[in-house]
Amino acid sequence: MFEILAERANADPAVLARGKRLTIDVLVGIGDDDYLVCVEKGRVSDVRPRRLAMESGVFTVRASKDAWAEHWAPMPKRDYHDLLSMIAAGHAHVDGNLTPLLQNLLYFKMLFAAPRDQAFVPVPKSSADKPAPAIGSGPAYEPITGRYFTMAVGGRDHRIYVEEAGQGVPLVCLHTAGADGRQFRHLLCDPAVTDHFRVLAFDLPWHGKSNPPIGWETETYEQTTAGYKEMVRAFCDAMDLDNPVVMGCSMGGRVVLHLAMDHPDDYRAVIALEGADKLEPYYDISWLHRPNVHGGEICAGYVSGQVAPQSPDEYRWETLWAYMQSGPGVFKGDLFFYWHDGHFDDRSHLIDTDRCPVYLLSGEYDSSCTPERSEATHARIKGSTLNVMEGIGHFPMSENPDLFRSHLLPVLDAIRGGG
Repeated sequence: MFEILAERANADPAVLARGKRLTIDVLVGIGDDDYLVCVEKGRVSDVRPRRLAMESGVFTVRASKDAWAEHWAPMPKRDYHDLLSMIAAGHAHVDGNLTPLLQNLLYFKMLFAAPRDQAFVPVPKSSADKPAPAIGSGPAYEPITGRYFTMAVGGRDHRIYVEEAGQGVPLVCLHTAGADGRQFRHLLCDPAVTDHFRVLAFDLPWHGKSNPPIGWETETYEQTTAGYKEMVRAFCDAMDLDNPVVMGCSMGGRVVLHLAMDHPDDYRAVIALEGADKLEPYYDISWLHRPNVHGGEICAGYVSGQVAPQSPDEYRWETLWAYMQSGPGVFKGDLFFYWHDGHFDDRSHLIDTDRCPVYLLSGEYDSSCTPERSEATHARIKGSTLNVMEGIGHFPMSENPDLFRSHLLPVLDAIRGGG
């Protein structure tokens, strides 16, 4: 399999485009065999067995033959489907000068996965899909309204951007760390949702089209549990929402559980997408804000393995694009809450699901909020509902919206019906 890496990689325009400024030699260990991979301006010029004991590369990646075989399977298992996930899970090991690896993480992920045959996975199409307008018929506007307003939080004014669509039960959507409300655009355009729910997705300060507060240039952004909860509650108050449903993903999925615990009577229900009461870091976040590493590229490189291999490329790259646009240090600041300040597994059992129903939806390929961590959270929150979604990763609403809606719509029907 490894011997076809050069042929496959050099035939892939996406691989060549990401590595066009990179020339490097890398050592790859496959079981007891070592190979030298030579790259010149993104093109693999040579792949050969290591001949000399002192022959080496700038950095080395090693894994067992079985681990590489699973990585190259048409539909690899979770933790084998992505280079960084393999490293984090202990299935692969890396040493040497890691700076070029992290500077070009997306490239190396695509390069080392090049021998993989892509499996065809049929994706269900939603009823929200509409044919393209006929030429000359004018623009087909999406049913989304976007606008700005100023909201006071913590004694400071914040200029907030919010998009909404639909009518009915308020459904507040909270984006993932380092991203913004665009992740929910498919829900905002889905009449199966908007016929019954007023969907609102806002960008947190420092994110997307929302501004940082005045004076931000003297600060280091860091999201805290208290600040995050206050922000969400202030938004609901500013929008004058009566007993809304709050649905968040990743860090948003974690904060909604805090809201259910602290303010159960204020919410009709909470939906935690990829949210758990305790998580463990699986990569070094110090690389996310360094002068010698492109912030957008490393953010997208870190999360790319969180997208399931079944997700359509169109949506995969749309999801990563938002991370490539993330503000300097913002993703890193969000992870303070997500991986450290937001732990409450010692108190999550206090959530009263009779007062505030809790729905947990976890992607099968999530390497961060894994299904196992969601299951542990579900066990602690008595009366909660858990659904492990096959073929989905960490970004269900943006990476595979058509498949995700098949899991979400029953939850929304249950909430609307009082179930």
